[in-house]
Amino acid sequence: MNHQNEIMLKKETTDKNGLNTMSEHDSTKNGLGEKWPEPTVRVQSLAESNLATVPDRYIKPPSERPDQTIIINHQPKTAAINIPVVDLNSLFSGNEDEKERISEACREFGFFQVINHGVTPELMEAAREAWRSFFNLPVEAKEVYSNSPSTYEGYGSRLGVEKGAILDWNDYYFLHYLPLVLKDLNKWPSLPSSIREVMDEYGEELVKLGERLARVLSSNLGLKEEQLQEAFGGEDVGACMRVNYYPKCPRPELALGLSPHSDPGGLTILLPDDKVVGLQVRYDDTWITVNSLPHAFIVNLGDQIQILSNSIYKSSEHRVIVNSQKERVSLAFFYNPKSDIPIQPLQQLVTSTNPPLYPPMSFDEYRLFIRTQGPRGKAYVESHISPLVN
Repeated sequence: MNHQNEIMLKKETTDKNGLNTMSEHDSTKNGLGEKWPEPTVRVQSLAESNLATVPDRYIKPPSERPDQTIIINHQPKTAAINIPVVDLNSLFSGNEDEKERISEACREFGFFQVINHGVTPELMEAAREAWRSFFNLPVEAKEVYSNSPSTYEGYGSRLGVEKGAILDWNDYYFLHYLPLVLKDLNKWPSLPSSIREVMDEYGEELVKLGERLARVLSSNLGLKEEQLQEAFGGEDVGACMRVNYYPKCPRPELALGLSPHSDPGGLTILLPDDKVVGLQVRYDDTWITVNSLPHAFIVNLGDQIQILSNSIYKSSEHRVIVNSQKERVSLAFFYNPKSDIPIQPLQQLVTSTNPPLYPPMSFDEYRLFIRTQGPRGKAYVESHISPLVN
C-alpha cells in the first residue's frame, strides 16, 4: 500500500505551519553536523576489490575480536544454547507455557524468536530480496542516497562521528516510518522498482507486530496491556529501520560486522538473513550464535524497555560476525518511544525497596550517545543509573 500523497501532504502542511519537522535531529542541538569526520569508504567496494586482508581501520583490538575457535569452515559453530522461541499464535490463544517462555526470555536473555507472528513469509522474502537487489546496484545509483550524521537517513557506512575510530565491516540504509512527518518516500530508494511499495507494506505490518508485542510485555509485568504502549507515546510512537549489508570479509577473525552494543530504543524486530548466520548475543559472558528458524523474526529488547521496567526486563548486548565466503543482509525494524517524552521507570514498578534506577530522559537525548560515540556495549544504559541509588 502506498501512502505517498498523504504523507507528503502532511509533511507540506507541517512545514507551512512553521514547525521544524526535523527538530529531533537538529544538528545545532545535538552536535551532529552535515558531514562525516572523514571521507566515506563503502565497505562493499573494499570487499569487491579482492583485498588479501582487512584495512587497519577495520581491525579490532585483540580483546574485541571474535573467538577464532568459532570460525570453522567460514561458518560459526552451532551453539549449544539458542535464544527462546515463542509461538505468538499459541500465546494469543491463551497458552500459559508460551506466556512464561516470553516472560523468562525478557528477564534473562532480552532476546527471543517469534514464529506464527502474522507477517506472511512472502512479504518477508520480498522485503529481504528487494534490499539485496539494492545493495547489488552500481555504486553510483546508491550514492544518490548518501547520508549524513545529522539524521543518519539514507545510505551509510559508519555509526558514530569520532575521528579515527575503528569501523565496522558493513554498509547500511536507514529510513523512517513514524511519525509520518519524518516519513518521506523520496528518501527511500527508487530501485528496484518494487522496493518502496514492498517496504511501505512491510513497515505497516511490523508496526502492528510491535504493538502486539508491547501488550504482551506489559501484561507480563503485571500492568495493563496498554501501559507500555502509553509510555511509548500511545499512537505517537516512533518507527524506523536499518537495513544491514555485510560484505564478504577476507579476514573475518580480525573484524566485526557490528560491534557489541545494546539497542538504545524500545523493541527491535530483526529479519535475519535466511542463509548465513552472524548475529551473536552475550549471555553469561558467552557469545551465543543465533540460529534463526525459517520465517521467524528475532526480537530484542532495547534500553528504553529496560528503563521503563526498572531493570526487570533486560536489554542485551549483541554483535555481528562476518564471513569470508558469503554476504549477509538483515533488516532491523525499531519500534521506539516518541522522541521527546521523558522515559523513566513506570510508577507501578517502583517501591520503597525497589526505587527507580533511572532518572527521566527523552529518547531523543538518550540515542545521541550511540549516534556520536558509536557502539559501546551497554556502557550508556549502565552509566545512566541514578546516582541516588545505593
